[in-house]
Amino acid sequence: MNRPPPKKAPKVPKGKTHLPAGDDALPSKAQVLSFIESSPTKVGKREIAKAFGIKGSDKIALKRLLGEMAESGMLAGNRSDLHQPGSLPPMSTLDIIGRDVQGDLIGQPTVWEHAEGDRPQVLITQVRNVPGEPAYGVGDRVLVKISRYLGEDASGFEFQGSIIKRLPRDKGRLLGIFRKSKTGGGGGSIEPISRKELRSYGIHKGDEGSAKDGDLVRFDLARKGRFAEPQARILESLGNPDDQRQISLIAVHAHGIPDDFPESVVTESETLKPPTLAGRTDLRTLPLITIDPVDARDHDDAVYAIADVDPKNPGGFILYVAIADVAHFVRPQTKIDREAQLRGNSVYFPDRVVPMLPERISNDLCSLVEGKDRGVLVARMIFDAQGDKRSHGFMRAMMRSAAKLSYQEAQSAIDGDVSAKCAPLMETVLKPLWAAYEKLAAARDRREPLDLDLPERKIKLGIDGRVIAIETPERLTAHRLIEECMIQANVAAAEALEGKKGLVVYRIHDQPSKEKLKSLKDFLDTLDLKLPVVGELKPGALNKILAQAKSLPVPDLVNEVVLRSQSQAEYNPDNIGHFGLNLRKYAHFTSPIRRYADLLVHRALIMTLKLGDGGLHDAEMPKLGAIAQAISQTERRAMAAERETTDRLIAAHLSNHVGATFVARIAGVTRSGLFVRLKDTGADGFIPISSLGAEYYNHIEEAHALVGSRSGLGYRLGEAVDVKLLECIPSAGALRFAMVTPPKKLSLREGRPAGPARDPGPRRLPREKFGKRK
Repeated sequence: MNRPPPKKAPKVPKGKTHLPAGDDALPSKAQVLSFIESSPTKVGKREIAKAFGIKGSDKIALKRLLGEMAESGMLAGNRSDLHQPGSLPPMSTLDIIGRDVQGDLIGQPTVWEHAEGDRPQVLITQVRNVPGEPAYGVGDRVLVKISRYLGEDASGFEFQGSIIKRLPRDKGRLLGIFRKSKTGGGGGSIEPISRKELRSYGIHKGDEGSAKDGDLVRFDLARKGRFAEPQARILESLGNPDDQRQISLIAVHAHGIPDDFPESVVTESETLKPPTLAGRTDLRTLPLITIDPVDARDHDDAVYAIADVDPKNPGGFILYVAIADVAHFVRPQTKIDREAQLRGNSVYFPDRVVPMLPERISNDLCSLVEGKDRGVLVARMIFDAQGDKRSHGFMRAMMRSAAKLSYQEAQSAIDGDVSAKCAPLMETVLKPLWAAYEKLAAARDRREPLDLDLPERKIKLGIDGRVIAIETPERLTAHRLIEECMIQANVAAAEALEGKKGLVVYRIHDQPSKEKLKSLKDFLDTLDLKLPVVGELKPGALNKILAQAKSLPVPDLVNEVVLRSQSQAEYNPDNIGHFGLNLRKYAHFTSPIRRYADLLVHRALIMTLKLGDGGLHDAEMPKLGAIAQAISQTERRAMAAERETTDRLIAAHLSNHVGATFVARIAGVTRSGLFVRLKDTGADGFIPISSLGAEYYNHIEEAHALVGSRSGLGYRLGEAVDVKLLECIPSAGALRFAMVTPPKKLSLREGRPAGPARDPGPRRLPREKFGKRK
């Protein structure tokens, strides 16, 4: 933070201040203001009199003094709550609402009961990040120590603050979509944006602020009486998600994802200069190529393979993986670096990308543009004829991309449909790459990583930001080739650092917990599939189960349950290996443009292998554990935000199809009902258990099923069903369905759960779960 330190505020008198009797017994106006400002609680006439020892008739003079101060504008409030206009108590609860041009956080008081003026803004000048927690950001609620800002560049800030701790978000402070009253008389209502709180709130005339119809707003709730319905009051308008390509605005604000770069970060990025050849290996004649999605905006990895001519390695090959040298530009302790660490990763929405780094870096200086010189960090790996790695090395280099290809273009060329661009690359680049991949794929098959069949859907948007198609892209060999090249480079990075006793931020993935394995075993028993229980579980054992499941009517069901049994991957300087990939050493190296973890690995390699400037900073090294935990949290935040945005887009796409019937698959079974996923769109929705029929349904947890207590008929996870769309709330991405397919007899080895034989009647869904909206 490049600000001159603020001047110290004058000391405030504490405790009782006894003054002589008479008019001189009164405190000065400055003393009154200082006492009020220093008090952590409300101050009225009684507290002032007690603090300054004012008794008897002198209280009349004190009343007159306070009246004069009120008339002159020095004081506001009433006799029991006197305060300076626009003042804040020394300990205040603030909501972080943004950042200034320097990148420092700005907060506003959570509660503002003063009638005069707008809520003041507070510049957060000190931040104490807690190890293991995400960095403070927009949307957080914090307890702050407040003082007057007396610095020379206050930029309009009257107060400064130091964060004491993070506070839980008040459930009464929410985000929603404002809908203007159709009567035209002002006011309106708030539509929900969360599936957990699917209800609307009314807004009286005058409480809508500057919000326009359709705006995403931040609001508070208040009750006029003990039994009255809560009413919303809009605090801030955040933009309109209905605007072109802005539906992700909801998730950005709901999760506190920083989406605008501070001016100081952008300015710093504009001063960056491309690297020179000095200290780098010249690889500009090596025909490295980029292979990316058709719509990729940046290209941060390039590959090249060639047969190894070493007679001691017959049939072997050399693989080069070149990655944009982000560490050259993003140095530790700079404004860009602090911002990148705060974001943790880029966030990819169907309607836009919220990048980790400014566009000047990600789309220009670090994009491996065809025919342009670019600085890179290169993994050079030698493999034998069986695809097993014999050795590896890293270098800082200068490359010039020989071609920019899409996955489809490269695959078509290999399949015989050679474009004019691919023709000169076939013998020297593409065929050697595919030959190398065949051997890498054979080694991968021997390693037996977890092989889940989980097709991904991609949303295509029109120029208006609306869904025009939902596709399942074909999984090409070209995708697998690049994926395996990146995995090998990641392994090499971890091994290179560990071999030199360097610091490593590993990508770890623990094996399933004992509880999840027991649940998985109980489920597989219902299908006569056996999970090995002897020795340490390996991914290959799960692969055998997945292969056996292909002959059953419910292979998707088994894939889904095996997926749910897995632990979450994370970043950690303590290595436990990667269960899913079946690798002992693994670190993310291949995408520092969009993942801060990869940038840390680049810095560690530069420092450990002595590759020049831009290595780990002394201040970073003891904090790697805390940084790893924080960026693991930002990754999960991004995944949740991306998933919610997809749900909202698809819900909006289906909003005109209420009443239609769809083919679906049961994707979740709970005591409250069934979650279903539509076949064509991948949309997720809910069927309340109360709508399944008159009889009582038992939840058989180990079988992931609901079974009728009288009929023995029911539904289970993975089953194909027809469902009817009953309700759609696009702002929350929420869909409610009715079951069309009748229940059927299930072959459950475990039978019915223990319990009373008497049918207790149908269960009722709590009102907040798709209950009647108000």
